[in-house]
Amino acid sequence: MDVIIIGAGIGGLTLGLMLHRAGIPCRIYESTQELKAVGVGISVLPHASRELVGLGLEEALANVAVTTREFCFYNRYGQFIYREPAGRYAGYEYPMFSIHRGDLQMVLLDAFIKRAGADRVITGWRCTGVDAESGTAHFVDAASGAALPSQQGSAVIDCEGIHSVVRKQLYPDEGPPKYAGINMWRGVTRWKPIASGASMMRIGWHHPAKVLLYPIRNNIDAEGRQLFNWVIDIETPEYQKNDWNRPGNLDDFMHTIADWHFDWLDVPEFIRSADRIFEYPMVDQDPLPRWSFGKLTLLGDAAHPMYPRGANGAAQAILDARALSDALKDNTDPVSALKIYEDQRLPATRDVVLANRRAPPDRILQEVFKRTGDKPFRHIDDVISPEELAAMSESYKRVAGYDKEKLKAR
Repeated sequence: MDVIIIGAGIGGLTLGLMLHRAGIPCRIYESTQELKAVGVGISVLPHASRELVGLGLEEALANVAVTTREFCFYNRYGQFIYREPAGRYAGYEYPMFSIHRGDLQMVLLDAFIKRAGADRVITGWRCTGVDAESGTAHFVDAASGAALPSQQGSAVIDCEGIHSVVRKQLYPDEGPPKYAGINMWRGVTRWKPIASGASMMRIGWHHPAKVLLYPIRNNIDAEGRQLFNWVIDIETPEYQKNDWNRPGNLDDFMHTIADWHFDWLDVPEFIRSADRIFEYPMVDQDPLPRWSFGKLTLLGDAAHPMYPRGANGAAQAILDARALSDALKDNTDPVSALKIYEDQRLPATRDVVLANRRAPPDRILQEVFKRTGDKPFRHIDDVISPEELAAMSESYKRVAGYDKEKLKAR
């Protein structure tokens, strides 16, 4: 068996490492000419870090990431709403990492090259389509557009992400990603540690704005500052086509947080201090009826693009990789293996896509916003009980697959 993986992102590289561990040869084809650390921050929740720890990557990740201690929720007046521990601090066997996306990708890439060989990552090859029956992937040179030799494998796994050419080949009438009515601006800022120094903080609601921020690198300079990832969500009917690399403009959103001066953080100053700012609409796609066709299947955002809520996009791709590698290891017929993988992962990811639409983890902020009418409160217990807050948090964990009992059972 020799598996072709299209895309050297987090899902594709994780799958490559898991297939190598299972003794299954694979080749990863990537359209970019050079793989380097780009992007902003993401989080790796315990159900996903469990898989990366199992690949022997815990030390490498801990060296470049922040091991998250807690989740904290505040209203837009800076008033504290709720706090709960995260990862091992919450009693999980595995940590939660907050990490620069590029750092995570480089950890995965370095490990794959070390274990499988540099010749197993082929860059500058852009996929133009796949013959699912024969397992043949077609390519062109990403720079010149010239045709490259088609490649045949026992199975072809598409990990291209939300703009997957292969998904469009399988579902040509699907249409563009669906807009949630929320536009996002995101970036990274160098700042002194806040709260525990390893806290993920969610502030406010989409009226007028919701802010998420958390550190992703420690001790980046002589002053002991951290690199923080931040995202601002604002409801707006207007947006541009999703492109993670589109520069953002401060003037488009700063008015919504202009008076967010808290005793623990000056939000406007924090945002103005950003190294770079990007703009991106919150989009997803309706769950598909199937991913697998003959010797071809989809994985990660190519299979189930979801709203970037709850730190679950990368996590679900990592879980996909584990399920698919197990199926290919346990079944000599790749067509059967891909169907087994689909039967396991499609319903699970469908539930996460739909939960991110209707009841995401920041539902806590939404509920407090509704009950207070977006006004300051005297005491949070007058608004909502600790039991209700905890129940909302646990409900999302169950759907996403990382409540402690479900994770132990796995």
